[in-house]
Amino acid sequence: MNPFVILAAGMIVVMGSILAFRMHAFLALILGAFVVGALTAPANIAAYARNEAENDARKQKLAGKTIDIEARSADIAKKLEKQSVAERIAEGFGKTCTGIGLLIALASIVGKCALDSGSADRIVRTSLRILGEARAPLAFLGSGFLLGIPVFFDTVFFLMLPLGKAMALRTGRNYLLYVLAIGAGATMTHSLVPPTPGPLVAAEILGVNLGKMIIGGCLVGSVTAAAGYAFAKWANARWQVPLRDTAGVSLDELKKLSERDASELPPIWLALAPIVLPVLLITGAEILKELPTLGVPDGFRSTILVLGEKNVSMLIAASIALATLAWKRKMTKKELSAAVETSLLEAGTVILITAAGGAFGATLQQTGIGEGLKLSTGASLWMIPLAFGVTSLIRTAQGSATVAMITAAGIFASTSNAELLGFDPVYLALAVGCGSKPIAWMNDSGFWVVCRMSGMTEGEALRFWSPLTAIMGVTGLMTTLLAAWLWPGV
Repeated sequence: MNPFVILAAGMIVVMGSILAFRMHAFLALILGAFVVGALTAPANIAAYARNEAENDARKQKLAGKTIDIEARSADIAKKLEKQSVAERIAEGFGKTCTGIGLLIALASIVGKCALDSGSADRIVRTSLRILGEARAPLAFLGSGFLLGIPVFFDTVFFLMLPLGKAMALRTGRNYLLYVLAIGAGATMTHSLVPPTPGPLVAAEILGVNLGKMIIGGCLVGSVTAAAGYAFAKWANARWQVPLRDTAGVSLDELKKLSERDASELPPIWLALAPIVLPVLLITGAEILKELPTLGVPDGFRSTILVLGEKNVSMLIAASIALATLAWKRKMTKKELSAAVETSLLEAGTVILITAAGGAFGATLQQTGIGEGLKLSTGASLWMIPLAFGVTSLIRTAQGSATVAMITAAGIFASTSNAELLGFDPVYLALAVGCGSKPIAWMNDSGFWVVCRMSGMTEGEALRFWSPLTAIMGVTGLMTTLLAAWLWPGV
């Protein structure tokens, strides 16, 4: 069967289950994987096996080795044909868990501790103090961008909006600008910078170096955040959104929260450590791997390579975050254990969804769709807007940026090879991340978080928040295209 027909069937099942039957994303993705697996014929598996064997041959060639493509292709096809659909799905599920499960769990602990210990609050307040009240929107933008790396977007928005409201109470203006600046900062790192689940899984599926994904995500995300900030300034100069009471908390309560004594918060260096340290360790380790002749002492090199392993660096970050929480909140071991359990419960749901997405992506790859994409597009920069467009279509239809990213990454995984593409696969992963932004509307949980927490009406959210995310996504696409054209090899 034509792999694009199988893809269409799988997408109809996944999106139809979510939209029409309100099925949980985990179940919808697993059901979609079963449908795709059942429709995959031996001819599809043979095409996939051939594509994988060719990719393996390219990797071996770079290492100065050769393999028999025909024999390798036959081995892959034979293995898959022996497996049932359920076994292939379980294998894809387990492979994704292996790659990202521990990272997501540790990142969730870091995020929870940053909120409860006051570290996140300290980062925002320090930014406000450095930049001043007049530049408060920039402080919100930068703080949101930084906090969006280990903390989920919804949580960052929950945390920072009270400070934005308190600032609007003091100044009596610019509330719309504060809201959009907070969102513009946090929403792009949520889709571009690991260890948040979307970019983490996209990098894993597409075989992208994690250090490159972090650096590329920060650079592209900075440009998109600037574009979002420009739109926020433009919109705020033309329209005003009044500061309103929202469900669950009054304006008086928000003002008291924003005026919490600074002595209750950890110092800025400690607040930043769990966020900045793993980024430095991971990127440092990747630089040392890429530049083995770099003149650094052997002991230092070996230490950084060990500490910069992604799981080890996040374990260090989680340990610092937990120690900070225990110190500032004077928690007992039992209370600390309860905090960890809460963060792991949240992480468990995310891991299940992302692993289900990995299983769905694995079955899509086995249809031979990678070969079909190569034949229909060729090796060119057109793969970048194609990946962006596919991700945007999935995001707009079913609402979740993370589900859109892991689904699209699975579709393009078989083409993710630098020699085949003509550019580093990191650009493909960045295009997928940018494509997860358009278009945020009523089927997106983040849309309702922004709408309800800020006090915007649905019409105001569609007028301001939806265009903001679309502009940032398209800006990211153009930035990624330009970078891939100028520096294809990175």
